[in-house]
Amino acid sequence: MRFFITDDDPAVRSMLAQIIEEEDLGDIAGEAVDGVYVDGRLLAAKEVDILLIDLLMPLRDGIETVRLIAETFSGKIIMISQVESKDMVGSAYSLGIEYYITKPINRLEVIGVIQKVSERMKLQNSIQEIQRSLAGLGIGQGTVPSGHPPAAKNILTPGNFLLSELGMIGEAGCKDLLDMLEELYALEKENALELGFPSLQHLFDRIAIRKLRESTAQEILKKETKAAEQRVRRVIIQALNHLASLGLTDYSNAKFENYASKFFDFTEVRKKMIEIENGIDPKQSSVRLNIKKFIQVLYLEARQLMSKQL
Repeated sequence: MRFFITDDDPAVRSMLAQIIEEEDLGDIAGEAVDGVYVDGRLLAAKEVDILLIDLLMPLRDGIETVRLIAETFSGKIIMISQVESKDMVGSAYSLGIEYYITKPINRLEVIGVIQKVSERMKLQNSIQEIQRSLAGLGIGQGTVPSGHPPAAKNILTPGNFLLSELGMIGEAGCKDLLDMLEELYALEKENALELGFPSLQHLFDRIAIRKLRESTAQEILKKETKAAEQRVRRVIIQALNHLASLGLTDYSNAKFENYASKFFDFTEVRKKMIEIENGIDPKQSSVRLNIKKFIQVLYLEARQLMSKQL
């Protein structure tokens, strides 16, 4: 990643550049002391991926600068500010800024925010590469591959990304979760989700039918449904173990901060952390999983990534 830093405080510019270089987050493409010296042509010439820009500067502030480069700069923007005005923050969000770094600069916050933005950009590039590959195969606008609902294939990319982030990818049960994402997306396209999130039983029944076909005997379908429930439960436990281990190693770990309280009840995460720390046998775990919450969050997060990147 290539970074451009715009801030009227030389100490802030120096600190940000030092963190980026020392943590091997990318390269510094350039710096500016005010937004008036930044435009789309400059950022394009320097091949900038991520612009870090101060909210308040004497000649042209960050919000006005972002507004002026919006049509020409395709990279990501991280706003730097010690201002907590809801109106100003709202203006920044309305321009597409997704992340803030607050002053005074905190090293762990900078690392965490930049890692999140970098991961988002990698996901976007992955989706674009898939779209180019599909276009090369003649699969594109108006064409629906292999019987899937329109654009359902697209939700698998952010789905796989999230499973990887959660330390689950490659585990038994991941395929079941991805099948659920496709089923939920199909329901959304039919406006069925407006009636509420379907029951877990419905989802497990649907992915069993997806795997074995609707004409399969009910007894066999029930066995597959039960097996899928067990696979999904085991892989969600794997995700909880992964996040709890990250939290034990570094409580400010970006993945732990971003995902632990989203996908799990935080009291259960803390229980798991204590169990790991005390070497308690997983078979004796007292942690209670909210599987429905996990699947809901997985879908909503995948859907959000999909809508932002496509």
